[in-house]
Amino acid sequence: MPQDPAERRVVVTGLPRRTRTGSRGRPGPAPARYRPRTEIDEQTTLGHTYVRSLMRSQLRAALAGFAVLVLLVGPLPLLFAALPDARRLQWALLGFGLYPPLVLLARWYVRRAERNERDFVRLVEDR
Repeated sequence: MPQDPAERRVVVTGLPRRTRTGSRGRPGPAPARYRPRTEIDEQTTLGHTYVRSLMRSQLRAALAGFAVLVLLVGPLPLLFAALPDARRLQWALLGFGLYPPLVLLARWYVRRAERNERDFVRLVEDR
């Protein structure tokens, strides 16, 4: 008993593995190139992985900056409690001593975040 041809039909989706030649021996259309940007725009699993990787690297930089900030500012209340009579020292430390390290930390964070984004763009644009 032969099977119905509609039941044996198989639908194949995807890119062809090699290009076919046209009727005059010329190559046919080239297969579509893999583009990470399309994966991101179409919100595929791979595109989601790319974006999640960028977000993870940005989060890592933010947590590192926050850890340095906590280590820098966290012990100050203990230092101020140990020196209750040194009001001028406390204000000088808060006003002038803390400013340069905070600026350097902010500068480091911005550079790190921009480098992460530059690396991501380089990955996506396939350069």
